[in-house]
This record gives sequence, C-alpha cells and structure tokens, in this order.
Amino acid sequence: MSIFIPFKAYLPNEKYTKEIVSRPYDVLNAKEAKDESKGKANSFYHVIKPEIDFPDNIDYYSAKIYQKGKDNFDKLVENGMMKQDKSNNYYVYQLIMNGHKQTGIVGCCAIDDYFNNTIKKHELTRKDKEEDRKNHIRYSKLNYEPVFFAYPKVNDIDSIVDKIKNKESTYNFITEDNIQHTLWTINDNKIKILIQKLFSDKVPNIYVADGHHRTAAGALVGKELRDKAGGNATDGKHYNYFMAVLFPDNQLNIIDYNRVVRDLNGLEPSSLIERLSQKFNITRIEKSYKPKELHHIGMYLDKKWYKLVIKDGLFDAQDPVDVLDVTILSKQILEPILDIKDLRSNTRIDFVGGIRGVNELEKRVDSGEMKIAFTLYPVSMQQIMNISNNNMIMPPKVTWFEPKLRSGLTVYSLV
Repeated sequence: MSIFIPFKAYLPNEKYTKEIVSRPYDVLNAKEAKDESKGKANSFYHVIKPEIDFPDNIDYYSAKIYQKGKDNFDKLVENGMMKQDKSNNYYVYQLIMNGHKQTGIVGCCAIDDYFNNTIKKHELTRKDKEEDRKNHIRYSKLNYEPVFFAYPKVNDIDSIVDKIKNKESTYNFITEDNIQHTLWTINDNKIKILIQKLFSDKVPNIYVADGHHRTAAGALVGKELRDKAGGNATDGKHYNYFMAVLFPDNQLNIIDYNRVVRDLNGLEPSSLIERLSQKFNITRIEKSYKPKELHHIGMYLDKKWYKLVIKDGLFDAQDPVDVLDVTILSKQILEPILDIKDLRSNTRIDFVGGIRGVNELEKRVDSGEMKIAFTLYPVSMQQIMNISNNNMIMPPKVTWFEPKLRSGLTVYSLV
C-alpha cells in the first residue's frame, strides 16, 4: 500500500504566477540561474538557488545561503505573492510539451514508505548533493520543490483526474520554453478520501522518476524532525511526509542522456575504432545519428558519425541492468578502452541531456573541449520499474525526463 495524502500548499498569487515559477534547481548552474533571473526579483530561483544573490566566489554550501533562500521565500509570502491554502487539498498538474501530455497529482508521500522501500529507487545519491538539499529543508522547514514519482496506471485514478480537468483551473500558463502548465485544486472531501484510498488499495509501489536527492533529503530530514520531537509515524505531524507529484507510468516521456569524453586515453582515432570493432559492428553514417533501437550506440569522432551495434554474447539479456545501453557503453568502451571507471567522479566525462540535441554534442567535440561523443537509446519506464522492483541500481545519469516540473507552483510546510 502507498500512503499519499492531501496538504495545505503554499501557492502563488495568480497574477504573479509566471513571475515566480522557475525551472528546477538541478537543470542549470548558478550562473545560468543568475542570468535567467536578471530583472526578476520574485523568481523562485532566489529561493531554490539563493547563491545567485551573492558574489560568485561565495561558498554555495554556507549557512547564509540556506538562510537567504528561506528569507526570500518568507518575503514572497509577506508581500502577498504566495499564500497557503486553507484546507488540505490535492492538486492535478498537467504539462504539455510538443504535443506530449502528462498529468499527475500533487500530494504528500510518507517518509516511512521511503524507508520501507514502498517507494522504489533506482539510483545512488551523492552525499554532497543530498546534504545540500537537506540543509535547505533544515533551515526552511519547507519542501520548496516536489519530487517526480511514477506509479502503475490505475484506471479509477485516471477517471477522477479526467473529471477534475473538466473544471476551471487554478493556473494555466505557457512558459518561455513553450510548455503549457495547468493546475487544478481538488478540494472536494469525498474525492480526496477516494484518491487516498485508491493509492492505498491499488498502488503497491511508487517509483522515483526524477529527484533521488530531493527524495532522500525529504525523508531523512523529516525523520530528524520526528526524532527530535519524540514523535512517531502515526502522530499526524507534517514531518512524516514530503511533497511529490505522482504520474501514471504510461504517460511519462524519457529522452536520451548522452556522453562526451575529453580524450581517447592516448589512442589514435584509427586505433580506437580497431579496438571497438572487436566488440561492435561499426557502420559509418553520413549525418548526425541518434539510435532508434536498443543496443545501437552513436559515436561522433573527428567530425564523423558512426553506428555501433553490440555483437552477440557480450551482455546478459536476462539482467535488467546489464542489458542497458549505458551499461554496455561502460563495460565495453568507457572502462576497458578509455579508462573511465567511476562515472560519478571522473572529470574526463560529461553528460548531456537529449533535450539539447546532437548539435550540442557536435559543438563540444568540434570546439576541442571534448574528443568523442556517444548517443544512446533512452531507457523505458518499464525498464526503470523492473530494475527498481529487483532492488538493483542503474548507472548514473541515465534518465532525462521531459517536460520538467515548474518550481514555485506548490510548496509544503513541515511545521
């Protein structure tokens, strides 16, 4: 059973919504956030990336950074730009991007579902990033941004959501990246009770799609607050929960997450291709190449594109992780040939979301910054769920979900 409850969200004053909402904290760096927020004193970047309000040489992990984020949020509330709902509600959140539509429900998941593995994970977290998110919550006692979860489609939940979408929306706007965001408030008590019961009865597991660090931070700080208060899982306190948007698995869109490498580990391009030919069938491609199926990998080297197709017998087709193209790339190319063994710490490799296109890969290689690029076929939601159900861990930087949630639409208070 999955615990998923309504809550009293802080929401933007409608006339300030587009002025406030921002992209999530982890899709851009401080410089990009500072540039995007120029002339936008009320942008939510000042809350989730408060380092933009300091000189560039500031320690991003200092106490003053986290306090500034909370101060900036408090200012939005004090100035009437954000307000807290008067009752515990769910919120239906729909995103439309390039014809793709996905609709989820915003609510709160139980921290104990994280600890008892009802909430399934598929990635490891980095301690520094996890601690950063934890400090934001410790200083603010707020979840500034929801985490992005998936659940196996339930027809009864879909029916409720479809009926809600026929009603007047709370917000409906299009952002500068041409994504339409629409939010409806569910304040009917009977419907709220039914939604909570459906998740309890028909959703045995919830899956982290995007936001492993925020998920860990929300659960761990909630437990810190509960332990400090001497509370328990059934005392009804806010620290027992964290904010999430839950989408049915069949609606999610995962795009490719590609790799660029700074050097060839001392090899000449011809020698690299010769070694690759022992493991892959290699075809020269005349134009930019994005794989159209599993076990096909694109390679850009010396202004030329190649298609690499793994030869039979070089991976375990029954292993949910070994079958992934990112695993094949690591085991057959990155580790033995390019000497890149730890993707989390090695500075010779970088990761490029498919939303930036293959032109971004070509640009970084042609500029001399990088020497080689690889394009990968995206993983499926079913693969992610299969790996999670087997309590296995995917390699880092595998999933890139689009469209991204907007931050600042809903905020959850832990007190």
